Amino acid sequence: MIREACPNADPGEIMLQVGIVGLPNVGKSTLFNALTAAGAPAENYPFCTVEPNVGIVEVPDPRLGVIQSITGSSASVPAHIRFVDIAGLVQGASEGDGLGNRFLAQIREVDAIAQVLRCFENPDVTHVMGSVDPLRDLEVVETELALADLETVLRRREKVEKKARSGEKDAERELPLLDLLRDHLSRGAPVRTLEPPLQEGPVVAELGLLTAKPALYVANVGDEGMEIVPPEFANLVQGGVGRGRRSGLVKISSRIEAELALLDPREREEFLLELGWETTGLQRVIRAGYELLELITFFTSNEKESRAWTIPDGTRAPEAAGKIHTDFQRGFIRAEAIGFREFERVGSLRIAREQGLIRSEGRDYQVQDGDLILFRFSV
Repeated sequence: MIREACPNADPGEIMLQVGIVGLPNVGKSTLFNALTAAGAPAENYPFCTVEPNVGIVEVPDPRLGVIQSITGSSASVPAHIRFVDIAGLVQGASEGDGLGNRFLAQIREVDAIAQVLRCFENPDVTHVMGSVDPLRDLEVVETELALADLETVLRRREKVEKKARSGEKDAERELPLLDLLRDHLSRGAPVRTLEPPLQEGPVVAELGLLTAKPALYVANVGDEGMEIVPPEFANLVQGGVGRGRRSGLVKISSRIEAELALLDPREREEFLLELGWETTGLQRVIRAGYELLELITFFTSNEKESRAWTIPDGTRAPEAAGKIHTDFQRGFIRAEAIGFREFERVGSLRIAREQGLIRSEGRDYQVQDGDLILFRFSV
């Protein structure tokens, strides 16, 4: 029996988990509040955040509303992102200073790291290192993460070396990679700056190396707004980001974003117009995170719900169906797909079918960003 796989399910799967890190008092918790409106403490003293705050937010995507309107679904279910506000790291964290390895362990659980860098002067907000220097702050955090990774690699190498001496072939093949990682991390260089596929191999994934994670640098420019960024700070941050692959830079004002989060949608839109901004910081951070992790969105829709699904770019149709339910992947027959722009243009699934715009795609089809898909399956 052939079935249509366009489900009515629980709220969207959390595909992306981002850890917000940085030195104390650089605006991490204020950014977290802005992103999640969760009201996490943001007092002006180090280690205000001890246990990590967690907030789950919807991924804003206007395409979902358009699809719901055209198909007449009763509800819409957006994709979601989990943000984790991790307490401030300090110099010596890898050796247990501050709250040390406890924080480093929390970072291991996330998919990507958003490092907040303070790029504004304010005599009323103390800086744990006595002055504002975003490039120094970047170096401190990345050095601590690299030292923690180095310790992980050295422990692994000690075990692998013993196996290699006894003639174990897998260990003999792994040892040169561990030596490469050891030397790279000893220089304070993030693993993400290694040439692919070294940075993405199974050994690196198994070790859970912190500096192998994609890094999004968030320049917190203070209350003045996006256009007033001290050039020396912006240049320093941009120069630091430019050293590595799998990294990106977003500029926000965390305090203004926190104010925006408290407004209703109409007031928020008016405030954005006054500021001359097209999007909120949440939208910029999410967009940068998707680009960093090479994620795309496809949609499903029926009379009960329209829903957004997040998958890695390059995912084939059966694996995309499996994100919805394993039965859909196991019994996959075909995917009936139409791109969002084409669907919006014709404004009707019926018309799209009549005009032959809905494509029948097989197992090798790579789902495209914005595809509206009906999966056919049989189990």
